Amino acid sequence: MLQIQENISLKPYNSFGIDVKAKFFVEIFNEDDLAKLFENDLAHKQKLLIVGGGSNILFTQNFDGLVIKMSIKGIESKIEEDKVLVTAGAGEVWNDFVNYCVAHGFAGVENLSLIPGTVGASPIQNIGAYGVELKDVFESCTAFEIRTGIIKTFAFADCHFGYRESIFKSELKGQYIITSVTFKLATEAEINTSYGAIETELQKRGIVAPNIADVSVAVSHIRVSKLPDPSTIGNAGSFFKNPVIEKHEFADVVAKHPDVVHYPTADDKIKLAAGWLIEQCGWKGKIVGETGTWKNQALVLVNHGNATGTEVFNFSAQIIDSVKSTFGVTLEREVNIL
Repeated sequence: MLQIQENISLKPYNSFGIDVKAKFFVEIFNEDDLAKLFENDLAHKQKLLIVGGGSNILFTQNFDGLVIKMSIKGIESKIEEDKVLVTAGAGEVWNDFVNYCVAHGFAGVENLSLIPGTVGASPIQNIGAYGVELKDVFESCTAFEIRTGIIKTFAFADCHFGYRESIFKSELKGQYIITSVTFKLATEAEINTSYGAIETELQKRGIVAPNIADVSVAVSHIRVSKLPDPSTIGNAGSFFKNPVIEKHEFADVVAKHPDVVHYPTADDKIKLAAGWLIEQCGWKGKIVGETGTWKNQALVLVNHGNATGTEVFNFSAQIIDSVKSTFGVTLEREVNIL
């Protein structure tokens, strides 16, 4: 039964563990719930916030509107020759979905193991890690149009994917609620171990011909060694995007910092490692008040106890200023600030 609650703490619904309140709160378990919700004038009159795992949000104040928690579950698969289409509900925990695919031998998302959040958020952010992005395995998604109540299907070309970007973060922001995502995976794996420390981790384990389960385990181990568990210390994973700059800008950076960590991009630009830039500026493991950077990964900002969102935001601003001053590069926050 659809139940709209009032004055609800959002601390359990954001991985930073920031204690703010929502004026209204509702949890959605199926598409019919959405339709019923928007038959209510209250839903149309309120500012809306859609949350899944709350793993990409920093609250700096109470939310004066309606928070919609997407909890639509279910995973279905259909094998077609050498490919398989896997459809998952928006409320599925992302890593549960990855584990399902690996267990069934469906290849393509193993490099995305242990990314926090839910399936429904994955296309919005075009999540990515270890040489793979969501767009590489995306087939389509279904989404509820808030204005009309119609369920629309978005194909790959409709989504305008970019680096941590999609049409749902730009032109269509706030207009649709994703209800399910369909992925195009493979029954014959093309193993990708070229990015980061995957190859090294596999060598440590004595694995020379890895399968997708091996890659998933290796990626998970690397992430656990670098990133804090949100259930024990509040965080939102990577707080900043890796900056992508033009080649002439990179020439200026590398002239002053020859050891700068960098990667070429498909569009002939250069991606810098934000964590490396932050670490070189002396921020790794630094604690200021109740917030700071994680001891094993400077890219991750954490809540050491009772940090406010404003405290975390101000700390991130100091980091941005520091990197700009040192490298001439402007970091962009990956986390949504509210």
